[in-house]
Amino acid sequence: MPIDRKTAARLVAVVCAAQVFVQLGAGYWPVLLPDLMHRWSLSNSEAGWITSAFYATYMVSVPFLVTLTDRVDAKRVYLFGVSCTVIAHLAFGMFADGLWTALLLRGLAGIGWAGTYMTGLKLLADQVDAKMMSRAVTGHAASIGISGAASFALGEWLAQGFGWRVAFASAALTALIAWLTVALAVPGRAPRHKPAGGAPALFDFRPVLRNRSAFAYSLAYCVHTLEMNALRGWGVAFLAWVAIRTGNGDPVLSPAVIVTLLGLLGTLTSVLGNEASIRYGRRRLVASAMGLSIAVGAVIGFAGSIGYWVAVGLIVLYGMIIWLDSSSLTAGAAGAADPDRRGATLAVHSMLGYAGGFVGPLAIGWTLDLSGGMSTVGWGLSFGVIAALMAVALAAFLIIRPRTLEGDNG
Repeated sequence: MPIDRKTAARLVAVVCAAQVFVQLGAGYWPVLLPDLMHRWSLSNSEAGWITSAFYATYMVSVPFLVTLTDRVDAKRVYLFGVSCTVIAHLAFGMFADGLWTALLLRGLAGIGWAGTYMTGLKLLADQVDAKMMSRAVTGHAASIGISGAASFALGEWLAQGFGWRVAFASAALTALIAWLTVALAVPGRAPRHKPAGGAPALFDFRPVLRNRSAFAYSLAYCVHTLEMNALRGWGVAFLAWVAIRTGNGDPVLSPAVIVTLLGLLGTLTSVLGNEASIRYGRRRLVASAMGLSIAVGAVIGFAGSIGYWVAVGLIVLYGMIIWLDSSSLTAGAAGAADPDRRGATLAVHSMLGYAGGFVGPLAIGWTLDLSGGMSTVGWGLSFGVIAALMAVALAAFLIIRPRTLEGDNG
């Protein structure tokens, strides 16, 4: 039985607050990437590997951890994930000194997020009714989006004032606050039922992959996340390079502040995009967003090199287009899923998304190195590669043509 509405509202507030605290360290590595690349003499490819390690371990861990919540109390899985995050941030601040330690610890942070992100939603879904859950999803997404965006500016401020090691140690502290919040304020709850003897195996994902409509949205989400994390992983570095090259950066609206603002605008755009997909048509909205991102991605590296404010304008435009179909894709996969396999469908959806997240930052780093380093041509080709991958995804989405969801127009 779902809990009463007053208790449910309190539970939603507690979990969303915990997600704010656990996500505050999300932007520390990308915002400090230019400084740590110089400090540790990293190549662009090596920096890309460190960024991608987070998404690689998430991709491998999330099908197991999220699906496990069908048999194990989601609170226990969530606390495991946050524990990994605490250890990863604290150890990064204390011990990271180059490629291999950074690679290992960012990978551990990815396992932590795999046990925290979707399991936070599952924790709520196990205890609140459907009406409250619809509001909980919006609050959950907003709390993570706002906190993740703020982490860029906060990480820069902490590093400038106290040093980069203290910045990462502070991320461990805020994640520990999240752990204590959930451990003390969220009641445990056993899974509602155990599967009967003839039920499908817990980790059998084959029926999910045979659902063409859900898979189409998940495939598009894979390249969407590739594009999003390429921008988030390298956006600060790109803007910093343009500022240094042209000599016309802004001390107030620094690259970190711009990426923070982009994250906040992106969160709003994602929510509005999902509403637009209901009225305009989900397939049309997704295809339009993909087409626009291809057009901007093809020119942003070349045109953005002209000047800092040109680069800022293009980055903001590009990011808002990328975020436009974020919620629409996840809602599409969930809506097209077999209701009895919705959890497994979201696990596959998340795994494919973070597979793209793994490739995106690497693709930028590799292309920069292969083209001779950071230059107008290097950045132009790097973002062009991302645009080309999105073009392939758009073609696949149009060919598969997922079904229209109930309640959507068009």
